[in-house]
Amino acid sequence: MLLQLFDRLNEHYDVQAPWWPAQSAFEMMVGAVLTQNTRWENVQMALNNLRNLALLAPATMLASENETLQMAIRPTGFFKQKSATLHRLCAHLLHTEGENFDRPLAQKRQEWLSIKGIGPETADSILLYGYQQPIFVIDAYTLRIFKRLGRFEPSVRYAQAQAWMMQQLPNEVALFQCFHGLIVEHAKAHCRKQPCCQGCPLQSECAYVD
Repeated sequence: MLLQLFDRLNEHYDVQAPWWPAQSAFEMMVGAVLTQNTRWENVQMALNNLRNLALLAPATMLASENETLQMAIRPTGFFKQKSATLHRLCAHLLHTEGENFDRPLAQKRQEWLSIKGIGPETADSILLYGYQQPIFVIDAYTLRIFKRLGRFEPSVRYAQAQAWMMQQLPNEVALFQCFHGLIVEHAKAHCRKQPCCQGCPLQSECAYVD
């Protein structure tokens, strides 16, 4: 049944895996940190600043001055906290550079979650898009859409929502990436905070139609 929803969204939106807009795995990871509590347009401005300063590499970003990094990412808000998180992310990447991804996914996920400033959504985004690992990202859009569809309880927690999604889908990286992208596109087009139901491809499934 969940695959039917995927097919309906896939017919409506032009989304291709890996979907996340980035020129490198590291840029993707930086974007995952910067997108916390802000709009993607602000993230794009910050990434352009970092690119112009030649800071989109772990070693150069880690070596950068706090003030320089903070000014570059200022458009995303919470720039002091995010700059500290980015420095910790870079240190982790440089420490583990050259390692093969031969540890269990759960262990690798726990390593990312142990980094201050990186929560489940950011860690899972890094794993899915940066490392091409099969784990479904749950974001605010996913929760909003599937609550309105009656698939999630209002009090659902991240781990519960993720387990529910992954139990019903084939364990495929490209599918998870594409589905996440479709959810984001659908939330922006129709399932907004104030829903725009006209033309919504999921109207027949939704009890929230205005």
